[in-house]
Amino acid sequence: MFATKCTSMQRLIFVISYPFLWVLAILPFPLLYMISDFVYLWVYHVIGYRRKVVEQNLALAFPKLSASKRNKIRKEFYHYFCDSFLEMIKTLKMSDEQLKTRFKILNPELLKEIEGQKKSYILLMGHYASYEWVHALHFHSITFKAYGVYKPIKNKYFDKLIRKIRGKYNTHMLPNKTVPKIMLKNKKNKTLSSYGLVADQSPRPKNAKHYVNFFNHKVPSFVGPEYLAKKLNLSVVYLKVNKVKRGRYEAELLPITYTPKRYEDFKLTDLYYDLLEKQINENPAYYLWTHKRWKHKLSGFDAEKTS
Repeated sequence: MFATKCTSMQRLIFVISYPFLWVLAILPFPLLYMISDFVYLWVYHVIGYRRKVVEQNLALAFPKLSASKRNKIRKEFYHYFCDSFLEMIKTLKMSDEQLKTRFKILNPELLKEIEGQKKSYILLMGHYASYEWVHALHFHSITFKAYGVYKPIKNKYFDKLIRKIRGKYNTHMLPNKTVPKIMLKNKKNKTLSSYGLVADQSPRPKNAKHYVNFFNHKVPSFVGPEYLAKKLNLSVVYLKVNKVKRGRYEAELLPITYTPKRYEDFKLTDLYYDLLEKQINENPAYYLWTHKRWKHKLSGFDAEKTS
């Protein structure tokens, strides 16, 4: 009975919301960004969505910056945060030409080279810039079966919509808990595949097998991508997405390794975080600062013990 009521409520919320999302999706980009500017005023100045979290994260990551400089980064982040949400919705009605123009891959030949080795690979990225438009890779003759790993949301109707948006270009959305099973199955069936993972989330300490040094703080990290790369002998590539200007992005593919088994445990995870931190330092405003990435950071004494 309770489950039925919850499902009905989820459907009602979706039915009410969808027409607004559809209208946003058909708007031209200039008008969409005008709405984003208005949303920014509410999210940042009126609601103050997670402002304390963002302020704390920026202070932890950039303690040497002045308060005024961190404040500038914070405002730029919220502007981008609102843009990125509306850009995700816009994907529903974007043309192929719009996506190809707005999200450019600088060196797609690298993935073709990897595919030429007849070897599946993991594509790692962080919550930085436009990770929602990564499926533009589809336009570069990628022949492997493409998977995008994601965490399902509770409302099954919105979850279906998210899968529709993110899986628009022949990308199969893969719930995070099913990843090992599907990857092992593909390995057994010799299905050459590409696995896209946003891999900078914060696990609970009890589940952490490794702590990385991220902006001079020891924080728990997921090591699943490294573990699977080694077990299944997958190449690992970092996707560095940069914002060129509003609504325009460029992505560079940076190989981490083609031979994962040669690395000592956790080295690949450390290399991934090194690349992510370097990218964030180049332009901090485009990282997802609302995420509580340092929630489980170690204290000074505990951090020394893990060094």
